[in-house]
Amino acid sequence: MEERNYEPPENWMDWEKDYYTSYDSMICEAMAVLQSQLMNTRPSLALGMMALVMLSVPMSTTLIMFHLVDMIMSKLVFTGFHL
Repeated sequence: MEERNYEPPENWMDWEKDYYTSYDSMICEAMAVLQSQLMNTRPSLALGMMALVMLSVPMSTTLIMFHLVDMIMSKLVFTGFHL
């Protein structure tokens, strides 16, 4: 691992300074655990989970956008502004 020759900024909290020094190793450990878990998972289950996430994220984003547009349009109608 490459050593860094600079210290974290002084205005950071103590826990941030502690994690700053070992951040790279923690990320590598987390990726190793994730990779080992995925290697032990059946391919069809992994593909199904990936498909579920790929479908649910756009659908939830679309739903949120429809609600926002609905709120904005209802505010415009209540204030007397009509399109």
